[in-house]
Amino acid sequence: MAFSVRSLTPDTWPDFARLVAEHDGVWGGCWCMAFHEEGVGRTRTPEQNRAEKAARVREGRAHAALVYDGPDCVGWCQFGPPAELPRIKHRRAYETAAPSPPDWRITCFFVHRARRRTGVASAALDGALREIARLGGGTVESFPQDTEGTRVSASFLHNGTVALFESRGFTRARRLGKNHWVVTHTVRPSA
Repeated sequence: MAFSVRSLTPDTWPDFARLVAEHDGVWGGCWCMAFHEEGVGRTRTPEQNRAEKAARVREGRAHAALVYDGPDCVGWCQFGPPAELPRIKHRRAYETAAPSPPDWRITCFFVHRARRRTGVASAALDGALREIARLGGGTVESFPQDTEGTRVSASFLHNGTVALFESRGFTRARRLGKNHWVVTHTVRPSA
């Protein structure tokens, strides 16, 4: 299937917002804010999350590769520097063995429920890596789940699979929790 990928910008915000709204704000009204400094939780409403995400996009403080099938946004991959995305799962385990911070972090994927397992996440990761190269490249890390030998619902793979990342040249740096790994890759700047 041929997808196109565009960056999350004020111009593409309506497409992103439409997809998020169609899925009830994504994961309980997150609006893809969980890994930003503001985070999400019981004290934050979906409306607050939406407003803060919109503000971040307007100000250029939110990065994502949006995947399109024709005119429709069908998924994305969120990425950014650690200062933009400081919140991570398994923080305590991460910090006990953390080397110097990476230049970039890939924190989450979302795929339209009707489009899962059709290559959207792959297109999103490829788009994110191209955008990272355009923005200067550097060390990229992520925290995907190792699904080898198990069945996992695609709706729970918010950070993709180890196999997906390894197919793009990432290597396992260390285990993070029971089924997740820190994976790293160096992206060269694009010319």
